[in-house]
Amino acid sequence: VSEFGVGTIAAGVSKGHGDVVLISGDSGGTGASPESSIKHAGLPWELGVAETQQVLVLNDLRGRIVVQTDGQLKTGRDVAIACLLGAEEFGFATAPLVVMGCIMLRKCHLNTCSVGIATQDPELRKRFAGQPEHVINYFFFVAEELRAIMAQLGFRTVNEMVGRVDMLDARKAIEHWKARGLDFSALLHKPNVPPGIATYCCERQDHGIEKALDHKLIELSKPALEEKRQVRIELPIRNSNRTVGAMLSNQIANRYGEEGLPEGTISVKFTGSAGQSFAAFLAKGVTMTVEGDANDYFCKGLSGGTVIIKPPAESRFVPEENILVGNVVLYGATDGKAFIRGVAGERFAVRNSGAQAVVEGVGDHGCEYMTGGRVVVLGPTGRNFAAGMSGGEAYVLDESGNFPSLCNQEMVDLEKVETEADQVILRLLLEEHRQLTGSTNAARVLENWEAMLPKFVKVMPRDYKRVLAERRARAEREALETTAN
Repeated sequence: VSEFGVGTIAAGVSKGHGDVVLISGDSGGTGASPESSIKHAGLPWELGVAETQQVLVLNDLRGRIVVQTDGQLKTGRDVAIACLLGAEEFGFATAPLVVMGCIMLRKCHLNTCSVGIATQDPELRKRFAGQPEHVINYFFFVAEELRAIMAQLGFRTVNEMVGRVDMLDARKAIEHWKARGLDFSALLHKPNVPPGIATYCCERQDHGIEKALDHKLIELSKPALEEKRQVRIELPIRNSNRTVGAMLSNQIANRYGEEGLPEGTISVKFTGSAGQSFAAFLAKGVTMTVEGDANDYFCKGLSGGTVIIKPPAESRFVPEENILVGNVVLYGATDGKAFIRGVAGERFAVRNSGAQAVVEGVGDHGCEYMTGGRVVVLGPTGRNFAAGMSGGEAYVLDESGNFPSLCNQEMVDLEKVETEADQVILRLLLEEHRQLTGSTNAARVLENWEAMLPKFVKVMPRDYKRVLAERRARAEREALETTAN
């Protein structure tokens, strides 16, 4: 988001071999956003783009990264100004949406869009009158206006325009009486650099994909990939090994689709510190165990695999009192299981839609925007737990009794674990966690089951509970009708 200091962030993105940095302005947003977000989140994109361009050029980082901007871009003139300030890609969203028939009712999240755009209701979708040609025609107008401005300024290509702030005539704005006392020199400054320094993206970066640990995993897993034979692998891992398992999962998906491999076909044991996005998108049939710790985005997009992480056997710290994995664990996970013998950082299981997990404690914003799956927390949580949680279930061991004050109860209810079905589910997950990680915390709970069970709080989204009740009632009706027939 465009704000003071965003150029420093962009420099870090470039040094980290990012291909694109998007500077998003303070205007625009989806119709489901609060009005404060649409109008007042961040600063105008012009300020962010200008700062980003200057910092990247001065540090000779501009040539390897694309700068993109968005935020209520509507015309060819907007594109020209963004380009002259330093952007070479431009995001259009609201304007093309209006071209397709959007009348900005701002109720996209309610499934009641009257013009049939943001809805899954088949009757409302019949009202959608947009055509691809409408959007094509709109962008032709934008391109033609940009071409006219380029011709007027003497540019043949967009690349020639990028960062040419000297071609912006700001006198009319600066001399206006309302602008008296404002200094735009920093915004309109063009860095004085030698001729060889790139001012737009003109290099292809080497991301070092050929060095990825997954190449070794794929090679060692050939019997499993080609003949579905069981494979056991043991390897060291370092925090420079990122997205381990993603390329292997791609190989499985290409061969076997969503079904993946039979459970436990590929078993990999790592020792060391796992890098960012460990086990990302891990496919069915793969089990990964880490003896050590892991970075942020652990199990991102988990897609059916099983992941176990525990401290090394020789470690002396108490696992349930120490952070073992980073922030945003299980982000967007759709299936699979994760067993974590230690505490996780913030935003645990955010947008989880189907995975099951057991963890010894979490930071702030746990289970945020969760829509499915099941989470068991055997310890303390941070604040704002279950914010925006619309599906799935969470079981929290609340030994201190302060969990209700830490939970965002806007969309969820807090219940006791009373039904036999819930107790069976919870116990099975804890037994699996103890077996796979050696968790003394899980063992303590299981050994004192009758005394510990009342201390668990079940977090249940209200709408999700209603939908489940309706499904059960419908299934019972259908079963009765089948019996009667």
